[in-house]
Amino acid sequence: MEYLFSYGTLQDLQVQEYIFGRLLKGKEDAALGFKKMDNAVYGRYPLVVHTNNPEDKVAGMAYEVNDTDLKKADIYETSAYKREKFPLESGDEAWIYIENSN
Repeated sequence: MEYLFSYGTLQDLQVQEYIFGRLLKGKEDAALGFKKMDNAVYGRYPLVVHTNNPEDKVAGMAYEVNDTDLKKADIYETSAYKREKFPLESGDEAWIYIENSN
């Protein structure tokens, strides 16, 4: 099982229904070593920046997903973001959308 960490719009139930065709099962968690910037993408959407400082953390939700879900999420998040795997406060690892600097 894979986890997808959301700190933004993927927590919205209507967004989940639209993208995945169902509501995702998730749990509260936090991404360590990140800071959140609001309205950073297109002046509207949040972005997390990896600081490498373990005292920085961003709260969010870790959702159980499969490979098909991840492909759908990639399309939704657009090329403004890229997906990388990072450890969470719970000890689980999750995919997190970060800035795509390419």
